[in-house]
Amino acid sequence: MSKELAEEHYKEHKDKPFFGDLVSFITSGPVVAMQIEGEDVVLQIRNIMGATNPNDATPGSIRGDLATELDKNVVHGSDSNESAERELSLFFGN
Repeated sequence: MSKELAEEHYKEHKDKPFFGDLVSFITSGPVVAMQIEGEDVVLQIRNIMGATNPNDATPGSIRGDLATELDKNVVHGSDSNESAERELSLFFGN
């Protein structure tokens, strides 16, 4: 992922102290972007991912099993249908 795409993707965090580290981390290696469709898919995927903070994530969830730090929590998923539309547009175009 390019730095420009990462900054646009996470622009709601631009004024937060962790923004630079977030952009640096997400651009440090390969990224797999995907579109998953289905009924209540945002909620379902967020349950599969687990809580944002790995310490709070349920064992068996992606973050619960694989993440070790809050700022490197392995996976991103849209938090709403509106966010999903914006993010899909960024990665895949209109």
